[in-house]
Amino acid sequence: VSETMDSGQIFVPFVKLQEQAANFLTNAALDPDSRIPEYKVCAVRMEKI
Repeated sequence: VSETMDSGQIFVPFVKLQEQAANFLTNAALDPDSRIPEYKVCAVRMEKI
């Protein structure tokens, strides 16, 4: 959580995070024309732990 982000937004860097790629956290949706994965928009649910 950071004050530099707008309320309702989340950011995950697309680099290896403790040996796990952030791509595994995204949805599997593909652009219908280019078949490129949609990594910039996906629904998330955050819970305080």
